[in-house]
Parts: sequence; structure tokens; C-alpha cells
Amino acid sequence: MPTLLVMRHAKSSWSTGLADHERPLNGRGRRQAVAAGEWLAEHHPTIDRVLCSSSSRTRETLERVRDGGVQIGTVTFHRDLYESTPTEALGLLRGLDGEQTVLLLGHYPGAPMLVEMLDPASPELDFVTSAIAALDIDGPWAAVGRGSGRLTSFVAPGRE
Repeated sequence: MPTLLVMRHAKSSWSTGLADHERPLNGRGRRQAVAAGEWLAEHHPTIDRVLCSSSSRTRETLERVRDGGVQIGTVTFHRDLYESTPTEALGLLRGLDGEQTVLLLGHYPGAPMLVEMLDPASPELDFVTSAIAALDIDGPWAAVGRGSGRLTSFVAPGRE
């Protein structure tokens, strides 16, 4: 059974004057992302594929997640995951083939909306920065859609 990890980027800086897509992480966000990587290394030590938003803060989150010790296979960056809806994410997920553990690294509100679509029975989640929802996916990636996931854990590593 495949596992999907849906993660929101770590805390970003609002004081840079940069366009939203280009905002980097702040100090707290850098710490959160390493803590997320440490949690992933303990609970999901190998990630076969990462689907990551193309924004600066998601890219930097991914770099820091790696610093936390998780082993990561193929990474692809997708503008479609920036300001996305579950429809864009589902399109990417349905294109996967054979990956056991996948991390989708994106933004609010797309990340929690995707989790809610995949597991409508899941409780309402407080999808703060660096939050990770783990779902077991019933069936192949090509068939992923509404109700095809089951939330197995939800954490927000690095929160003070």
C-alpha cells in the first residue's frame, strides 16, 4: 500500500520585500524543516519521490528536511503546486508509477484540502507551517482520488 506524505512548507519570512513565490524561510522555519526531516527519518526513513512546489520556501524546506536525515530519491519541482487546488495535485499523483512513499511539499490551503479530499473522514487538521499528514493510499497512484486515502498520522515538527 503506497504512502503519501503531504507537507506544508516551514515558516517563511515576510520582511524581505520579495514577491510571494520568492520568499525564503526565516530562522524558525529553518529549524522547523530540520525537525520535520528528523521526524520523517524516524517514521518514513526513505522517500522514493518528492513532488515539490517551485517556490523558494518549499525548495529551502526540502533542503533542510534532507539535513534532518531522511533519504530522498527523485525530486521534481512543479509550479502547479504553488497556489494549487487538489485537482492539480491529483494530476501529479496519478502520473506516479510504483513509488511506495511519496512526499508532496506544498502550501496552505492546497495541502489540507488535498488531505480532506483523500480522507473525508479525517478530523479537521490545523495545518500550520511544517505540518505533515501521512496517508495510506488504497490502490494504485493512477486511481488516487476522493476517499482513496486513510490518515494515519499528523504532526507539526519543530513547533515551539
